[in-house]
Amino acid sequence: MQELPKTNPHVVLMDINLPGVSGVECVRRLKPILPGTQIIMLTVYQNTEHIFNALAAGATGYLLKQTPPAELLAAIRDVHGGGSPMSSHIARKIVQSFQKPLAAARDTDNLSPRESEVLDLLAKGYLYKEIADKMGLSYATVHTHIRHIYEKLHVRSRTEAVARHLGQGRSPAISRR
Repeated sequence: MQELPKTNPHVVLMDINLPGVSGVECVRRLKPILPGTQIIMLTVYQNTEHIFNALAAGATGYLLKQTPPAELLAAIRDVHGGGSPMSSHIARKIVQSFQKPLAAARDTDNLSPRESEVLDLLAKGYLYKEIADKMGLSYATVHTHIRHIYEKLHVRSRTEAVARHLGQGRSPAISRR
């Protein structure tokens, strides 16, 4: 930590396990002092948390210690030239982590609990009047909820709303009662 600012290196290879401080914390402290220095994490850790913590702290690349020497040299050249080197295995983990929130995020997440309940009943085949009776609401209130559901889901029909709902991994009971 004390010597690097004196030498002002173009590229630093950093391990996560350092004596006294983690490599991630070291990157976090070095980046403000050496903003032009490119830091590649070179470590045995391949879990997503370590990868993201290192990248969020300011690392520009992330490689495993098992990286062959020729690939390591190519990665140093790559990061110095503006790239972000990482093994295909690490890149896959990053891609998957972005896909999980997208898959988990539902269009229906921004519906109110009441709207979600109405949509569940629509998906089960209930008519507006039946939904009103079952939920103890007026027909007009159910209609208003359904209009809000359509607006929030960006759909124009009951069929589209139910298809969007079912496409979110929900499987309502087939029976209406």
